[in-house]
Amino acid sequence: MVTHDLEGMPSLSLGSGPPLLFLPGLTPTHAAPHGFARRFALHQMRPFADRRQVWWVGRRRGLTAHTTMADIADDYATALQLWGADPLDVLGVSTGGSVALQLAADHPHLVRRLVLVSSACRLGARGQAAQRRVLEALESRRLREAGATLMRLGAAGRFSGDALAALGWLAPGMVVGEGGTDLRATIRAEDGFDVTSRLAAIQAPTLVVGGDRDAFYGEEVFQETARLLPEGQLRLYRGEGHVGVLRDRRLARDVNAFLG
Repeated sequence: MVTHDLEGMPSLSLGSGPPLLFLPGLTPTHAAPHGFARRFALHQMRPFADRRQVWWVGRRRGLTAHTTMADIADDYATALQLWGADPLDVLGVSTGGSVALQLAADHPHLVRRLVLVSSACRLGARGQAAQRRVLEALESRRLREAGATLMRLGAAGRFSGDALAALGWLAPGMVVGEGGTDLRATIRAEDGFDVTSRLAAIQAPTLVVGGDRDAFYGEEVFQETARLLPEGQLRLYRGEGHVGVLRDRRLARDVNAFLG
């Protein structure tokens, strides 16, 4: 495992072989991950590192309140072009999937194949409403409420949701940090993110993996995303929520098979 700073964007690399760009979900800060955040990042990367050199690349620090998802995708495009990368396979998780789709829409020459894990062309109504509540709580410095709200939506059902919400309440720093400007800017960017009308123009073969109990997106949005992509495929895991998909043993098998 190697730590890098890719044009001002914190990054980790693990494994060897053809590169796989890994775009993470919401992170408490945009600094280089350490402690629990680092272990969590490596845990997410490891299933794909047997065959690939996995590059976990976080978002740029210092985002403004008016940052859009297109601006964030432009940051990645600039870094990749300066890096001299050929078209890459890209895997995005949750918010990272939103960025990955935006990257494929705006900079198609940089994306070879695309994998969206617990992510889709836009947030579902429930997920969007919840993230707005999280943003309001962060702006009012109600960090425990923000952590609990965000964590609850990761669950597949009521009881697991209560447990995750309790964890977010007890340890909000692990979820939302200090509620800094980068996190708030990313949530605002995702609130305005919707590339549904552009899916038909995205030519990169794309695998959409989601749980039918995902509270951020929902089964219908996953299905719509895969259906509207010219080369879209869907793997829907029954009984899984937003976080459960990441723990499902089928994920590594399905992603590695799709990427070949």
